Amino acid sequence: MDANIDMNSENLTQGDSEFDYEKFEQEENALKGKNSTGKAEKTADGKPDKPAKSSEMYDWLQCLVSALLFCVIVFSFFLRIIGVIGTSMIPTFHDSDRVLISNLFYEPKNGDVVVLRKESFMEEPIIKRVIATEGQTVEIDFEQGIVYVDGTALVEPYVASPTNNQLDFAGKVTVPENCVFVLGDNRNGSHDSRKAALGCVDERYIIGKVLLRVVPLNKFGVVD
Repeated sequence: MDANIDMNSENLTQGDSEFDYEKFEQEENALKGKNSTGKAEKTADGKPDKPAKSSEMYDWLQCLVSALLFCVIVFSFFLRIIGVIGTSMIPTFHDSDRVLISNLFYEPKNGDVVVLRKESFMEEPIIKRVIATEGQTVEIDFEQGIVYVDGTALVEPYVASPTNNQLDFAGKVTVPENCVFVLGDNRNGSHDSRKAALGCVDERYIIGKVLLRVVPLNKFGVVD
């Protein structure tokens, strides 16, 4: 009885040693649509099987949809492209220029170029430069064309000409809390905080800070 058991055990062992693992792996891969190299099986004309091709197309489509969704989210909540209308920011910007703006974590600072919208002043968004922020005092010498902030004359290489056009501005102005005082770089051709209808602008009207000029392409770049 024991001898028979030993012989059967020996036969099982020999059977295991003769098992063709390579053939087994090929059969398994064939069932999965792959050859022994792990690549998709090809048809007689050398083209991949349809399931593998469809899977690759699905992956590309998924990547494309994800990229488009990312762009939509970014440009809806963080970045916007705005067209410049008019000549109030010459020579810095011209009519039909297009700029990239953002309001992400933005706090106004002196010298920033911003896009704002106050419908009671103008229905379309306007682009201006922040001259002073809350608590600062603005005074303008229209004879000399010099703008003073807290008693210090501003150095303004970006303006088209000295500030000689008074508009509605009279005397010193202290900027209220959470507001800014803005001027156009084309000082004598801009309606800005010198106009009573606009005055000091509530920061909530600011759509965003200008980061880049994107059009025209030959002037593409960061805005100072």
